[in-house]
Amino acid sequence: MVLKDLSYSEAAVLAIQREMEADPRVVVLGEDVGRGGIFGQYKGLQLAFGDERVIDTPISEAAIMGAGVGMALAGLRPVVEMRVVDFALCGMDELVNQAAKNRFMFGGQGRVPLVARMPGGIWDASAAQHSQSLEAWFAHLPGLVVVSPSTPQDNYGLLRAALACGDPVVYIEHKTLWGLRGEVDEDIAVPLGKARRVREGNALTLVSWSRQMQACAAACDALAAEGIAVDLIDLRTLWPWDRETVLASCARTGRLLVVHEAVQVAGFGAEIAASAAEATGCRVARLGAPRIPVGYAPVLEAQSRVGAEAIAAAARKLLG
Repeated sequence: MVLKDLSYSEAAVLAIQREMEADPRVVVLGEDVGRGGIFGQYKGLQLAFGDERVIDTPISEAAIMGAGVGMALAGLRPVVEMRVVDFALCGMDELVNQAAKNRFMFGGQGRVPLVARMPGGIWDASAAQHSQSLEAWFAHLPGLVVVSPSTPQDNYGLLRAALACGDPVVYIEHKTLWGLRGEVDEDIAVPLGKARRVREGNALTLVSWSRQMQACAAACDALAAEGIAVDLIDLRTLWPWDRETVLASCARTGRLLVVHEAVQVAGFGAEIAASAAEATGCRVARLGAPRIPVGYAPVLEAQSRVGAEAIAAAARKLLG
């Protein structure tokens, strides 16, 4: 076991590097990838592998996604860079109507093994068009895998797993996690569809993903000081999500709180809460952002954030 201290973005670079070294079919395409990407998530890759495998594209998300789908159908394994999830909306037709459906419409004769990287979530002081959390959109679509890592280790392992899975993956890294540092062990395989238990407890089950895990961990610390032991689960993959781990925890604790940065209305937390209530009869609660665009001014942006205090208060209410 060799541990490396890497940032979230450095872990992603290493994951792609390893896959490109192992498989000449892996290519990268998108805006700014040649200079390393706007978050440094491709740093040094064009220098190492050349501009025929790390391909700078025109500013057209529809063209980038369409080219990626075509490459995948032709036998390549493209990493399709959308810069941020907000910009990916310009390439939705290719993703929704082509990538997600090809395997099903043609009886498995065509596969679309692409990874569409779409950094999501609130981007500090970036306002409504650059701060969206749209993971529920993609989880709703049959044919797509949806991943949202919260740590450097998981960003390394899940990105490699996404490139190996053979189906289209929407890969949502949080826009403000790139500098987060942590230990990365290259020997640890992180499978798709398997959650990570962050801490154990019997008072209630708390489920979240991506950057929101940080606020949940802080809330768990506050609750622990009050003698409340929380079973904290990082979902990691939204589709397929780890029903076995989550439902087993809910059956044990009898209570579930699902927290996400996305707008609470029709968020993916509703799917988890409903599934847990149906399967175990546990008490459920959801906590997400209000149904408002993210504001630019700090005081407005704060209204869309779900902080540790709000999470701890929701947990206490559920226990009451």
